[in-house]
Amino acid sequence: MDALALRHRGRAPRLLLLTSAYFLLGELKAACQRLDVPHLLLDFASRSVDRDHFISTIRETVADFKPDAIVTVNHLGVDHEGVLYALAGELKLPLVSWFVDNPEFILPLYPAPDPENTLILTWDADSLEAVRGYGFKNVFWLPLGADPERFRPGREGRPEWRARVSFVGNSMVAKTASRLNAAAPSPALLAAFVDLARSFGQSGERSVTAFLAARRPDLVAELEALPLLRRVAYSTALVWHSTLEYRLGCVAQTLPFGPLIAGDSGWNQLLAGSKSHRLHKELSYYDELPGFYPASAVNFNCTSLQMKGAVNQRVFDVPAAGAFLLTDHRRQIERLFEPDVEIALYRSPGEIPGLLKRFLADPKGRARVVKAGRERVLAEHTYEHRLSALMAVIQQSFPGRVR
Repeated sequence: MDALALRHRGRAPRLLLLTSAYFLLGELKAACQRLDVPHLLLDFASRSVDRDHFISTIRETVADFKPDAIVTVNHLGVDHEGVLYALAGELKLPLVSWFVDNPEFILPLYPAPDPENTLILTWDADSLEAVRGYGFKNVFWLPLGADPERFRPGREGRPEWRARVSFVGNSMVAKTASRLNAAAPSPALLAAFVDLARSFGQSGERSVTAFLAARRPDLVAELEALPLLRRVAYSTALVWHSTLEYRLGCVAQTLPFGPLIAGDSGWNQLLAGSKSHRLHKELSYYDELPGFYPASAVNFNCTSLQMKGAVNQRVFDVPAAGAFLLTDHRRQIERLFEPDVEIALYRSPGEIPGLLKRFLADPKGRARVVKAGRERVLAEHTYEHRLSALMAVIQQSFPGRVR
């Protein structure tokens, strides 16, 4: 049974939310408040904390607040030396980490887990087996969701946000360069990088290691010869560059419709020579996106290839805001929405122009999809639903320890 299907029953566990560096902790905190779940946010994100102070702070907080579990996102707040693993085990306090980015780029950088005391949730159902391969016993699928108080119809956007078609997303230009520079790959890996990234993006494989073993076994030893941090950096760079090429191919299909692109300056580099798009600086998730989405007739989405089967945040936020979304088909979307009824999908980049033309000419059709999609989000995909599932899976995974 996956976490999506679970519902919390009985007394709400007391949750110690660890560090607020990632936006999702804010959503969990708000959901805790709305569901009256006892919680405390312990924030180490804004300052450097030495080992002794970290341990004493955790001990004092646990003694005072008496939580049933520690909850974090993407392992933020979990140290690379294993101090928190050991401390949580000693205190018999389950450690829960919800991954909303690729756990295979994160978990290898941490020590072996305590499988009896750790619970991993991942937004990508395709990553469940990979996470179990790192030694974790309690692993469940928990997709993203929406905060219906923040993303709701009626938010007023700025005049410059009005557009027929808009896209919000990173070009991946700087991100790719940063990770590739950190990898400092061998000449053979560097020479093959662009072709590998393109082939990886076109393949159904989600693991860079498995992809190399199948397509370029001659390079496996080259990759394995890199130290761990550089090996992970190379794999990440390859996925980011494959995403860059995929996004560029999709966004290029929107150019005849004069899209407004909200993102980094890398888009001007990728779309050099195009005069049909407008580039807007990156937007604040909390302060600007809730008003940005309703200002477009069509919000366009193309998903990062770090998740070839999963869906991203916009799939929930845009309909919650009462706005229309055209997004790429992903396998897991059919477990969340009814395709072409509650959400509009394209299955290949070549379909994009025709679908944009169709939906731009059909405001009533867009409104039907928005209404159905928003109703589905409110019924099943808010962060209150996700928090309820999270609490239920904590109780399931640690019977007798969490009431």
